[in-house]
Order: sequence, then C-alpha cells, then structure tokens
Amino acid sequence: MSKAADVLKPRMHAERMDVGLSATDRKELADGLSEILVDTYRLLIKTHIYHWNVVGPLFHAIHVLTEEQYNALFNATDVIAERVRALGHHAPAGRGVDTAIELDAPGRSAMEMVEDLIVDHEEAVKKMRTVAIAADEKGDLVTTDMLTERMTFHEKALWMLRATVAE
Repeated sequence: MSKAADVLKPRMHAERMDVGLSATDRKELADGLSEILVDTYRLLIKTHIYHWNVVGPLFHAIHVLTEEQYNALFNATDVIAERVRALGHHAPAGRGVDTAIELDAPGRSAMEMVEDLIVDHEEAVKKMRTVAIAADEKGDLVTTDMLTERMTFHEKALWMLRATVAE
C-alpha cells in the first residue's frame, strides 16, 4: 500500500525537466510570460469595459471590434498560462492578476477609449518582442512561436483600432 501512496504524492519535476532549456532559462522565460499574462488580463478587462461603455457615432464599429478583441484576449490567457506551466512553473496568481482596473469609461469619448487601447497594445507588442527575442536566444522556439502569434494579433488590433479612428 505504501507504493500506491507514494505514487499519489505530488512531486516537483521542474528541477529535473530536460527539454533542452536550463532551469534558469525556463524560470526567466516563465517570469516574462507571467508578466505578459497579467498585462493580457488587464487589457482584456479594459477592452471589455470599453465594449460595454462606448457611445457615439463610432459605437457599432468599436463595440463589434472590442468584442472580437476581448474574446481573442481571453483565449490568449489560456495559451500563455499553459506555456508557463509547460516550462515547469505556476501561472501567476495574486501578482497583479487581481489588480483592479479603475477606468472612467463613461467619461471617456470613443476616441479616447481607442487611443487608450492603442497605447496598451503597443506596450504589449514591445514586451512580447523582448521576451520572444530572449526565448529565441535561449533556443525556446515554442515560446518564440507563441509570442510571434500573439504579436501578430496585437499588431492587427493596432491596425484596426487606428483605422477605426482615422480622419
């Protein structure tokens, strides 16, 4: 019976993980991805709040666009968190994930909302590019590929947001 009990005990395998990346490199990349995950949650929440509160002549366009974007951001959170887990670390909990986003959405114009989202998407791309380059230098092609896909989404979001408010 003791052998069965031993099998059920949780074990930490991250230290012994051998996927061609050092424990130090996996930790560094997991930390970078965790920051990206927290930022993605914040942008998801902000996008959703703006979706609910946008008004004016651009209402329909922004309402539809932000719905597409917050759905994509929600799906991205799972992908990013699962990559952190695959690197042998826990997805963040409490390190900014629970930080409230205080927005005066009803007081913002549609243009101000879009401009605010543009800033956040630009910051997301810059942070992702930094982590993707580090991942590539360490030989973590999976993280590099995932972040390339995420940057593609954000750059397309930027194009669409800019096009929506272009004069």
